[in-house]
Amino acid sequence: MTGRHAEEPAEHRRFARYLQALDAVAEADEADLVTGVLRDQDTTMADSAVGRHMDRRAADLLTDPRFTAWAQSMTEVIADRDFLTRRLHEWTLLRTIALGKPWTDEELTSASDWFQRTATTLIVISPEALRLLAEHGRTRRVRHAASRQLRHRGQPN
Repeated sequence: MTGRHAEEPAEHRRFARYLQALDAVAEADEADLVTGVLRDQDTTMADSAVGRHMDRRAADLLTDPRFTAWAQSMTEVIADRDFLTRRLHEWTLLRTIALGKPWTDEELTSASDWFQRTATTLIVISPEALRLLAEHGRTRRVRHAASRQLRHRGQPN
């Protein structure tokens, strides 16, 4: 390091550029851009940038009919990335619950801590899912958040 402020590492600059580009990308160009980001030599950084983008897009599209086409497009692009594939699968499960479609107790209770925490923050999540998480969530934090959300909605635990 030289001087009072060291130059920001190259991967940090690329990460910031990727996030900016992903934030501004047109839907028609999204899959190509994601593919390009995932070609970065720093796979952890690339997965993180794409993961943040997917979280933002999935949340925006959660109850939108365009979600299905978007998810199919992303599935093709991220097929060899375990973390991203699991995250997209969990967003799809959140969508299933939000749309009132069938889901199983095991899907919720075996989902990641991230999924369970996220589910407790979404307004569109059913009281049934919240009750299950309040009783069987993996962590005390999830159980407490689900119980609090139910109380806030005026629903019994």
